[in-house]
Amino acid sequence: MPTYEYKREDGTTFDVIQKMSDDPLKICPETGQKVKRVISGGSGVVYKGEGWYVTDYKDRGKKPAAKSESSSNGAPGAASEVKPAADHNSKTGA
Repeated sequence: MPTYEYKREDGTTFDVIQKMSDDPLKICPETGQKVKRVISGGSGVVYKGEGWYVTDYKDRGKKPAAKSESSSNGAPGAASEVKPAADHNSKTGA
């Protein structure tokens, strides 16, 4: 469920977790003041814990070692079909 930010008449703000289908609040449940929902960009990503790395969720379930094994054992694939650059240069006379 999304978190919505509301602004009270006195300028203070507070957050409320609501369903998307719920109607916006009109009165603050804590102070009884009139409120308006603040439109914000939202964050989309919440970083929690000690650290986060780009590789944490990249290629989930795939192991880099499996890729190198398949190309070294002669399995068909793009890596086994590509000729080394040195061979290519020697054929073109460069």
